[in-house]
Amino acid sequence: MRQHNILTAPQIRLARSQLIELGATSIDGLDVSVSRSWSRSLAAGLSPVGRISAIDNLSAIELQRMRSMHHDLINHSQPIMEYLLEQVSNTQSMVILSDHQGTLMHTMGDLDFLSKAERVALMCGASWNESQRGTNAIGTALAELNDVEIHGGEHFLERNGFLTCAAAPIMSASGSLMGILDISGDHRSRHPHTLGLVSTAARMIENSLVQATSRDNLLLMLHSRPEGIGSIAQGLLVFSHDGWLVGANRRGLELLHLSVSLIGSVTWDRLFQSDWSDILERESRPGERPFGVRTNDHQELYARVRGRPKTRIQISQPTTSLNPIRQLDTGDSKWRTAADKALKVCDKDIPILVMGESGVGKEVFAKAIHESSTRRDKPFVALNCAAIPEHLIESELFGYVPGAFTGASKSGSEGRFREVRGGTLFLDEIGDMPLSLQTRLLRVLQEKRVTPVGSGESHEVDFSLICATHHQLKQAVDHGKFRADLFYRINGLSLQLPALRDREDFKALTHRLLTEISGGEGIDIDPELFKAMATYQWPGNLRQFSHVLKTAVALLDPHQTRITWSHVPDDLVEELRDLALYQQDATQPPPQNLNDLSMQAIQHALENCRGNVSAAAKQLGISRQTLYRRLKTKLADSGTVTRVAHTRV
Repeated sequence: MRQHNILTAPQIRLARSQLIELGATSIDGLDVSVSRSWSRSLAAGLSPVGRISAIDNLSAIELQRMRSMHHDLINHSQPIMEYLLEQVSNTQSMVILSDHQGTLMHTMGDLDFLSKAERVALMCGASWNESQRGTNAIGTALAELNDVEIHGGEHFLERNGFLTCAAAPIMSASGSLMGILDISGDHRSRHPHTLGLVSTAARMIENSLVQATSRDNLLLMLHSRPEGIGSIAQGLLVFSHDGWLVGANRRGLELLHLSVSLIGSVTWDRLFQSDWSDILERESRPGERPFGVRTNDHQELYARVRGRPKTRIQISQPTTSLNPIRQLDTGDSKWRTAADKALKVCDKDIPILVMGESGVGKEVFAKAIHESSTRRDKPFVALNCAAIPEHLIESELFGYVPGAFTGASKSGSEGRFREVRGGTLFLDEIGDMPLSLQTRLLRVLQEKRVTPVGSGESHEVDFSLICATHHQLKQAVDHGKFRADLFYRINGLSLQLPALRDREDFKALTHRLLTEISGGEGIDIDPELFKAMATYQWPGNLRQFSHVLKTAVALLDPHQTRITWSHVPDDLVEELRDLALYQQDATQPPPQNLNDLSMQAIQHALENCRGNVSAAAKQLGISRQTLYRRLKTKLADSGTVTRVAHTRV
């Protein structure tokens, strides 16, 4: 964080004029970061005086999409921003959060000190990137990747000289830039501690984000003094359970003299002298006092481990690196085969086609492929071809120039292909793409260039392509509903994800989902209910199952740790109870008479229909009421205490 020098307004104007005219300034005291920023602003074609080119805010849809992409950052930032706003109350200031490109995502504070035009400039959706707004705290912190204060006339554009701004970058646990936290206000209300305040708040957000990423891993808290553990000044290191460093805050890297590039590529034994198995053992003892650790460069530090008890694999030497797609592997052989193939081709410029029923997790799988590739630090841009009106898909993908069509943004749009910027483009439900657009998509994939709607100029694009569909595209090609040349272009490697009912890892998968949903609270499921869930057909696959578990966890009373029938949504209870009743009766001896033979037929029909009573009744040629009555009578005759009275007929 730099020490800020305040020059007088005439000195600042003279310094800027000298820089523009001579390429250098003779004024002492001008901060070097401000000088560099002025040079960048000048190179971007900006002029300090006069009007700037019109810069439209993002549309409501574009802003919603951007906020959705950054929802984790916003959620972790909001409570700290509220606290920060309390500290600068009555100073005519705003607290602002931007994304990693300088676009405002979330603002708090009173806009009364701004004119109408200035309010628009500081509203969500506006860009404060240096290339558009010149020197300013958000844009310059973004360019410098450092805490920055820009006061009054230091803004390159004189129209922004009424502001005083302090901003600090927010880094992710993996060391990538996530956004910028900023305090902006009237230049007459500048306070010398504002930069320190916003810098501290940014570190608090970073720490919160790092601790969130440690939910499925081991968190090591470090400080040179035991009293520093738990404070904002502590270092945070996140290790996988096989000992690889997978995340850290900036203080943690500073304590160990590590660069960001080493995250994901070093193990515990490369950093510390103690045995990794000792750290795993300490994780199972929550609340333990800080203990001493010695680094390999002979530093003496204090540490505390935070994690959750789990079955340990005792190893002293880490052997494999953590891989995002491996974190999703809960033991199904078909899923694992697909993942193994994807890992082998994800960095070889081979398009991947992911197939499977709706809800099997195709987008989650695709994102894990991206995060496991060398493009992991670039954007992952997803577009659902079935969720966007046909007349908008073209502009969404290829972008458009200003005034290209009625309702178009005045500043145009670069489109999803250019948004990717070297990352991964995920086209979900590509089987629903209109034939007319399939031709344009094929051309882009062949030429790696895109032409926006309404423009004659093409732009080079670079991305890895993953497509997904629940359709049988080969059949669609045979029926003329999907272009054959496009099919073979996107089908570099086709992968089939199994439906939930066909997976071998239902128990392990359920445990992982419950752990993620409950935050490791140790929630389990009533055995009878779990047995019914394990044999249910789950037509909505993982999407349906995860929603059921989320609802069930939300319905638990305080201190409850077991999901029972009362926590299952009403529309599912009936089918699961029918399935449970069938399972209870399925262990009876072989049929000895016509009545038993009838019950056996009913059992076979229920088995074929995965416990769906309506479908089984239709298969048997009887009414649902008759089938349900036979089940009730059979259970009553056998002396079983039936619960059918609680189920709707």
